[in-house]
Amino acid sequence: MVAAGHSVDPARWRETFDGLMARIAGRFRRVEPRRRARAFVLGLLADLPRKNCWTIAEHAGDRGPAGMQHLLRKAVWDTDAVRDDIRTIAVEHLGDTDAILVVDETGDVKKGVCSVGTQRQYTGTAGRIENAQVGVFLTYTTAVGHTLIDRELYLPASWTGDPARCAVAGLPEDTVFATKTVLAQRMILRALDGGVRAGWVTGDEVYGAASRLRTALEERGVGYVLAVACDHQVRTATGSHRVDAVTARLPKRAWQRLSAGEGAKGHRFYDWAWVGLVDGPDEPAGHRWLLVRRHRRTGELGYFRCYAPGRVALAMLVRVAGRRWTVEESFQTAKGLAGLDKHQVRTWTSWYRWTTLSSTGFDGGSDHPLGVDAGVLTR
Repeated sequence: MVAAGHSVDPARWRETFDGLMARIAGRFRRVEPRRRARAFVLGLLADLPRKNCWTIAEHAGDRGPAGMQHLLRKAVWDTDAVRDDIRTIAVEHLGDTDAILVVDETGDVKKGVCSVGTQRQYTGTAGRIENAQVGVFLTYTTAVGHTLIDRELYLPASWTGDPARCAVAGLPEDTVFATKTVLAQRMILRALDGGVRAGWVTGDEVYGAASRLRTALEERGVGYVLAVACDHQVRTATGSHRVDAVTARLPKRAWQRLSAGEGAKGHRFYDWAWVGLVDGPDEPAGHRWLLVRRHRRTGELGYFRCYAPGRVALAMLVRVAGRRWTVEESFQTAKGLAGLDKHQVRTWTSWYRWTTLSSTGFDGGSDHPLGVDAGVLTR
């Protein structure tokens, strides 16, 4: 077997794969869906020109897609428990030293309006407004590597406000509208409650602007480095100001050259500055900063709102900020190697089951070939 440019020992790969599937076997009540799930994940990992129930069924030797479609839509198995198993396996193999949670969304461009959650909306995948389906994902990252550990489908108000449409797509009756930041908070707290020991959370401007998310993390004693827009308001010793206004008053000596981590071409150096913020009257105890990043060549600025329960060095905040890009690498790898975005499903249950099984194929660790040698987990 050769994958992602690496030679892989077939026997060791198969042993590792069988071990991973054995970990989730108890989530299937019957032997048939358990075996079919195994064949499904093998199909996701296979070098197929297209990945859908038809091609995966053909890869498994089935005469048609009915069995794979049944696995996604009606077979009895605990999707959320499989998700939790994947999270546990990820932590075991990647360790919990220096662990950070990264949240972000990704969209899949769709045709028609029947696929659950689809409407015209902005998606970073296309870089514009498209007819798309958007999911919010959580990545677990350490110094060893990183992998996706959770997912939630974003449902626009056009869906949650239409009970008949929701019923056709198989949504639970108690489903209500939830913003992307609420979905992110749900996944982060689920990971923490599930025993994940992560000291930091990072994400882009969508999540940095969410005061409820920030408060939830502060109440749990979890640090964060969350991007914010240039017009975001912060409280300093001189009052409330826009972050770009605070930055404009920084003296030259406030800037330090630090690496945000290694990239494809070596260390990613930027100029960084930080400013202490004033606690609000109802905010949990801790330390808060505005962190500013300046591109050394273009001068482009980036802003981050930061919190830690104790004092930390500037280099720590910079390191956390630099880890935010691991979620983009997770998306790229999961889509390229495990079919995360190749689904042609229309219902709520099918979407969650496809993304969960895709994460099963995507999961791995620093010491086993399914993850690293096959390129399924990005280091």
